[in-house]
Amino acid sequence: MKTQFESNLDYQQGMFTSLGGSLLLTFRELWAMRLTQGILFVSTLAWILLAFAMNLDVVEGSLAAVRIFGLDTGADEMVKDAATGEWVRQAMSVDKFVIGISSFVFGAAYFLGTLLGLFATMPLIGGFLEQGRIDLLISKPLSRNRLLSGHLLGVWLTVLALATYLIVGVWIALSIKTGLWLPRMLLSIPLIVVMFGVMYSVIMTLSIVTRSTGLSLIMTYGLIFISAVLTAHEQITVVLSPFAKGVFMTFYHVFPNFVEVVVIQSQLVMGEAVASWYPLFSSIAFGSVMYGLGYIWFNRRDF
Repeated sequence: MKTQFESNLDYQQGMFTSLGGSLLLTFRELWAMRLTQGILFVSTLAWILLAFAMNLDVVEGSLAAVRIFGLDTGADEMVKDAATGEWVRQAMSVDKFVIGISSFVFGAAYFLGTLLGLFATMPLIGGFLEQGRIDLLISKPLSRNRLLSGHLLGVWLTVLALATYLIVGVWIALSIKTGLWLPRMLLSIPLIVVMFGVMYSVIMTLSIVTRSTGLSLIMTYGLIFISAVLTAHEQITVVLSPFAKGVFMTFYHVFPNFVEVVVIQSQLVMGEAVASWYPLFSSIAFGSVMYGLGYIWFNRRDF
């Protein structure tokens, strides 16, 4: 009669005969860690509270009153009268209100969703590379590239599901409350997933190289902080020497522009033309290089 360990060993061997098996095992581990359920619960609570806490009084397409979390707020704005040139108070249109609050909510979701996603999935790569387990996994009839790809695909799809659940829930709550449905707000979802993927490349690669998930997470959060400083490159470089300016701009072009991408998200949500796609494309290039290095190191490392 087989022991529990032998049964688990046979199960894992059957699982890892295909890329789908690696993907399924990643899903099982994410669910077993309970962090995914916690994020789902927080996301559900967030959009339910928003739905119940916000009361709007809409009159002929304009907001007559707004009540958020029990507080009455002004639903008007100052506009310049074309005839007299004076500033007068006018009721705010529903679309301006929805776009404004969506830009704030989805911007917060971009930061919190990415940071929570990195924290929630970080233990996965540590368990994946754990001594003894990685030896077992790479001994299976599955290439290292497919093994690592199954892990990555599982992580990305999980974050996609969580981001979709949060953003769509908030979008539906706002749309039902206001009667205004703006599908372009859902463009926040791919941006969150893409930038999560970019930052996860740092965690994955550094974890493979150093075998320290804690260090990789700190370095990833450090790059996010650095990107906030690099966002002000136009103001900072004017006071730097030519050499220092060159070094600073090198960092700007090499490191991911995580914070600047939120500007792209805001412009998409507001229906404006994107001023520059460079922060997003340069970040994707950084992530691609990091993933390439991670795959090379994973294939060459002797576990």
